Amino acid sequence: QVQLVESGGGLGQAGGSLRLSCAASGRNSGSYAMGWFRQAPGKEREFVAAITWSGATSYYGDSVKGRFTISKDNAKKTVFLQMNSLKPEDAAVYYCAAAGSTYDLRKLKYDYEGQGTQVTVSS
Repeated sequence: QVQLVESGGGLGQAGGSLRLSCAASGRNSGSYAMGWFRQAPGKEREFVAAITWSGATSYYGDSVKGRFTISKDNAKKTVFLQMNSLKPEDAAVYYCAAAGSTYDLRKLKYDYEGQGTQVTVSS
């Protein structure tokens, strides 16, 4: 069993930045691909970013490419999402997820997910 705990959400300004963190714990928690997805009210879940277990390769959803960066600290079993150039449409609940591969994460298939953290963007 893997536990994922997100932190770092809150209120950001349009054009500003926020950084989300996700701490993983539990059996083999360091061997999963990690990622983020988000869901805004009334909208479907959307893939945001994913990174391989090694941290060597990352993927991004089209709406965040060039603005968001995913990274991983393997020693701390923590994955980060640096969100720059925030837009009002980035407002959503952001969820951390773990899966066997980044392919699965990009298809919104995951073995574990966190409780979510709210991101609000003021214009």
